[in-house]
Amino acid sequence: MEAREGDVIETRGGVFFDVKGLVHPPSRVIAFIRYFPNEKGGRKKDGKAYGKVYSLSERYTLLKKRFSQYLVYDPVFDETLCEVPKSDIQRRYQPSEKLRELRGSKRLDPVENKVLRLTQLLKEEAGIPDDAMGISGSIMVGLHTAHSDIDPIVYGAKNCRKVHSTLERMFKKGHAQIKPYKLEELKILFDFRSKDTVMSFESFVRTESRKVLQGKFMGTDYFIRYVKDWNEIQENYGDIQYKNVGHCKIEAKVVCDSEAIFTPCVYRVEDAKLLDGSQCEPIEEIASFRGRFCEQARTGETVIAQGKVEHVNDRRIGHEYLRLLLGNKPSDCMILKD
Repeated sequence: MEAREGDVIETRGGVFFDVKGLVHPPSRVIAFIRYFPNEKGGRKKDGKAYGKVYSLSERYTLLKKRFSQYLVYDPVFDETLCEVPKSDIQRRYQPSEKLRELRGSKRLDPVENKVLRLTQLLKEEAGIPDDAMGISGSIMVGLHTAHSDIDPIVYGAKNCRKVHSTLERMFKKGHAQIKPYKLEELKILFDFRSKDTVMSFESFVRTESRKVLQGKFMGTDYFIRYVKDWNEIQENYGDIQYKNVGHCKIEAKVVCDSEAIFTPCVYRVEDAKLLDGSQCEPIEEIASFRGRFCEQARTGETVIAQGKVEHVNDRRIGHEYLRLLLGNKPSDCMILKD
């Protein structure tokens, strides 16, 4: 089975990369560096110390400095991406396998215990099967600390929607263990995110305060990623050709948010008006491979968005259009219009 969003791959040199997206070249995996051997690093695994790199700009800086062999131009996505050759991969970590491992373990630390309690609670409340969930992030690869976040993953569109509506219900009723972020907690999140995504605190609060894929579970931060199952992914590498045609800022009306909870997320838009930058017509969608842009807007709302404009040629159905891709630059944003 191919690598997909939420997986982590480890190279023969002991470097860990987060897999991004669901479509990859035949001999490579699109992934971005996350943990790397570092004598001064604060993470420990098998007697070795590792450093963690956070923002996208920091990841690219580290890649250029130490792992430039993984930065390659991809002709399908028309962009220089971090792509790891499959021949360099010594192990692939999968969220569902890690969760099964935790379920069968008799020795769990406090963070791992919370993982089991959260995933079990969501599984029972939403009525989804055991294999529909997994755990990603530092916990999956054994590099977590006592202060690590919990990063569950749900697989399959139907299961994802069940979990999402279950969380909405829990938030509305005021669940004892799962809680939305308070204002002071959103300020902490804003200070962390603003290094990589620029927007005002007021705009940040308007969107983030109503999201249910993130919050606190028993006092620990969680972020749930929703990923479609293999039989729901209709795109193969090369089926769709993407061409970079510049950057722009637009105002547009969201006409469909049915794909807003998934990673990657997509918002169908209409009446896009150019506010700054390149030609924007006819932009038909706003998309992102970054979880922070999930649940960003709802059907009927008007948004201000800024990002990379791509010409999309879907060869499967002979359809060509423009889309706005968010997440490559700190200036990329999607906020609700006042």
